[in-house]
Amino acid sequence: MSQEQYKYLLSEQDLPKQWYNVRADMPIEPTPVLNPQTKELITPEFLNVLFPMSLIEQELSMDRYIDIPEEVREIYKLWRPTPLMRARRLEKMLGTPAHIYYKNEGASITGSHKGNTAVAQAYYNKIDGTKSLTTETGAGQWGSALAVSCRFFDMNLEVFMVRGSYEQKPYRRIIMQSYDAEVYASPSEETDYGRKIRREMPDTPGSLGIAISEAVEAAVKSGGKKKYSLGSVLNHVLLHQTVIGQESLKQMEMADEYPDVVIGCVGGGSNFGGIAFPFLQQNLTAGKNTRLIAVEPTATPTLTRGLYAFDYGDTAKMAPILKMFTLGHDFIPAPIHAGGLRYHGMAPQICMLYEAGLVEAVAVPQPETFAAAIQFAQAEGIVPAPESAHAIRAAIIEALDAKEKGEERVILFNLSGHGLLDLSAYDAYHQGKVVDATLEITHEQIRKNLPVVNLS
Repeated sequence: MSQEQYKYLLSEQDLPKQWYNVRADMPIEPTPVLNPQTKELITPEFLNVLFPMSLIEQELSMDRYIDIPEEVREIYKLWRPTPLMRARRLEKMLGTPAHIYYKNEGASITGSHKGNTAVAQAYYNKIDGTKSLTTETGAGQWGSALAVSCRFFDMNLEVFMVRGSYEQKPYRRIIMQSYDAEVYASPSEETDYGRKIRREMPDTPGSLGIAISEAVEAAVKSGGKKKYSLGSVLNHVLLHQTVIGQESLKQMEMADEYPDVVIGCVGGGSNFGGIAFPFLQQNLTAGKNTRLIAVEPTATPTLTRGLYAFDYGDTAKMAPILKMFTLGHDFIPAPIHAGGLRYHGMAPQICMLYEAGLVEAVAVPQPETFAAAIQFAQAEGIVPAPESAHAIRAAIIEALDAKEKGEERVILFNLSGHGLLDLSAYDAYHQGKVVDATLEITHEQIRKNLPVVNLS
């Protein structure tokens, strides 16, 4: 074995002390957020029904940096800083001159990047006096991270887990229950909206839009006893994830390289924003020219096939109206194994950046994505989460393109989580049961049920 370096490690002293707020440097005005009932500009008072004021202030802040509370940093130290790895064995397998790096967020205590915001949201709710939270989860990564965080801060948690994932991924449900969270398959019998959907579509696999509706209803109807917590999409969530990219900047400096390409999978946008936004800041303020690529499944091609329009954040039209690339709030996705990437919309910041040409987007099919996951696992020894495998597939495409062109391209991707709780998905792949679920949809089909918004 050669002495070539494989991993780049930071110390606890290198843990970021601030989150980076991309809103401060964006060359385009933030799009408005609307009240779902009145379709007028949303107010902090409306948001306060769902979120504590401290998180609302972060959501609306234009400050470039926001201090990370010491209580949050102390918990971060249970797994952060996470390692940056040079995928030398994958490079050799591909025969590429490209240098491939990955940030291993699967090294966290719950196996994904989700803890970066779960700890922060639990902390701010706790100091605001919140006793109980509600949330939704797709694959269960977010639900698991929030369940642990709620236990750290002695709060109760109700999780509405998309039924398709609830049935496919029982071990994440068990993890949540091990931290005393109550977990319901969504649509459930616990809410009025869940019961309505079950009557109308008894065999539905559910969707993140439906699960969000149930979690929001449970919070709104609690009489102030519960708040709602969201694992992606909103500004304060992506803000908390920027510890990933800030650490990566330092680690790439240790490797004496700088990425030509930064890649992350996208469902709602949190892990992509987390790694990409600090590099975007360098593009906007320091003259760098890194390509930032968001990768989604062809089964839920929000950026690549969706319509850029105002739409509800949930199926029941209870969550705020956001301007985003959307497949329609009533969209029911195929029950693919990448449960965290099945949201009908996308983070407004990422949508604005994509519309402005500052980030790129690609969609990859399910069979090729799992093939890339197996290739990565055999080379690097890590079984990735199905969500993260989308970033791996795009990284391999970039590496092979560099090979064809004879370029020494530097590629960085976010390994947003490990797949050790997703082995049923790999079993399905090995048995030939993972099929191409590419969605064919037109903008006319999407437009039918969108809200009519007049901002003049």
